[in-house]
Amino acid sequence: MAAIDGAAITARALKEQGVEYVYGVVGIPVTTIAIECQKVGIKYVGMRHEQAAAYAAQATGYMTGRLSAALCVSGPGMLNAVAAFANAWSNCWPMLLIGGASDSDQRGQGAFQEAAQLETIRPFAKYAQVVDSQARIPAYIEQAARAALYGRPGPTYLEYPAEVILSSVEEETVNWKPAAPPAPRPMADPAAVAAAVSALKTAQRPLVVVGKGAAWSRAEDEVREFIDRTKLPYLASPMGKGVIPDDDKNSVAAARTFALQNTDLVFLVGARLNWIMHFGLPPRWAPNVRVIQLDIAAEEIGTNVPAEVGLVGDIKAVMGQINAELEKEPWQFGQENDWRDALKEKITTNQANTEPMLNADDVPMGYYRPLRELRDAMPKDAILVSEGASTMDIGRQVLNNYLPRTRLDAGSFGTMGVGPGFAIAAGVVNPDRVTIDLEGDSGFGFDGMEVEVACRLNLPIVFVVFNNNGIGGGPAKLDPSRPLPPNALYPLAHYEKVIEAFGGDGYYVEKPEEFREALDKAISNRRPALINVVLDPVARRRPQQFAWLTR
Repeated sequence: MAAIDGAAITARALKEQGVEYVYGVVGIPVTTIAIECQKVGIKYVGMRHEQAAAYAAQATGYMTGRLSAALCVSGPGMLNAVAAFANAWSNCWPMLLIGGASDSDQRGQGAFQEAAQLETIRPFAKYAQVVDSQARIPAYIEQAARAALYGRPGPTYLEYPAEVILSSVEEETVNWKPAAPPAPRPMADPAAVAAAVSALKTAQRPLVVVGKGAAWSRAEDEVREFIDRTKLPYLASPMGKGVIPDDDKNSVAAARTFALQNTDLVFLVGARLNWIMHFGLPPRWAPNVRVIQLDIAAEEIGTNVPAEVGLVGDIKAVMGQINAELEKEPWQFGQENDWRDALKEKITTNQANTEPMLNADDVPMGYYRPLRELRDAMPKDAILVSEGASTMDIGRQVLNNYLPRTRLDAGSFGTMGVGPGFAIAAGVVNPDRVTIDLEGDSGFGFDGMEVEVACRLNLPIVFVVFNNNGIGGGPAKLDPSRPLPPNALYPLAHYEKVIEAFGGDGYYVEKPEEFREALDKAISNRRPALINVVLDPVARRRPQQFAWLTR
């Protein structure tokens, strides 16, 4: 009989469950898992930090709709990945984290890198287990895959004591498991579907909010058909952008605040009334706004604001039901009415207020002009990754997405440091497309060394760092006679030198025309590049009616 060790069993089981990508940092005791993954045809991507590996795994899961994994060593290595794992929990994105652990028979003796790993991660995990035998490895991996992908997606965790990875058993004793079937797509109660359509017809000021749940569900065809049929005004959440192209005539993104404040009925399509949507409460929403809510998770229905109609089911399936209902009794929201006129007027006003900043020739530059240059240079099928408070928020207003799952940002957790890991995933999964990773200088500092991975794999990623010397802007120069402000970073840092150290292309730009020239070169070269864009440290977004965070 043939002997097989835990690492080889793990690799074969991952392959059986459809895992194509594993991101990680190898070391004791997990190195052999990475080697065995390569042997069975899984692409292993070595990262520079476990946090970035977990970010990359979850972004891959979101973009592909399939399980991907992150691999990390025991103790501090695994704990490095916990913040990123929690980001997957908050975003409802699937991933599997495989954490090595100290030998079971050394627990409590001060073993090498011994830590309470399972206890630490369990609050954020849909499924978390310690693998207790080689024979059961495929069963654990199959359970983790189903938990990650079924229902509301989320992260799962398997902990491997060192002896389970390194020891061998007879292959005949292994309990091999077939691939878990694709996740079910449950439909909503037909009565609820009919009630939702009826409620929409009664609204005077309706609004559709399309969230990243629709993107995850691959519901773009159904959602676009729904908007085309009804002509309802819609607003995309940050990562719901691209489910319907941002330039669609029914988009009211340029009147976001006005639309939220004045709608009398909102249809939430895979969007949550969390902080990003200001909890659905005044003053950002009308006090008595009616809610139709579509979500895969029944417990989400009615969060913060009671739902008049709750649609529990898979978004692609349920939107198909709604379209079928509209097929039987066609209906459109009128093209000429007070609500549409008011939205158009607000869009026109906001665009007029923004236009001078988009066209400004000021040096040092503000945010809007370089964002305009990026908007005009970026291919329509590019993957856009973005983080950094003002960089990300203002960029969402200016930069368009035309395809689903082409915007990855700080998300529901508001996480800093996601950018490079997300960008690596986008480049690995979509090597035929350009990835733009738009970073603030502070955000880039968290995981900036991942540019080495981009260079090592020769990925077509253009890192763009908006450099304003600090967190929200910093001093123009250091004054040794005074304490540094808490938000200060090194002024005019040459971040482009980081990628040059690994053979990538670096650009340092101070003027709009220099930025556009660098963008065109970097995009056409289809190789790793970093453009360091010097901004005015006091540049801000245009005046807003409300602060960005509702209190």
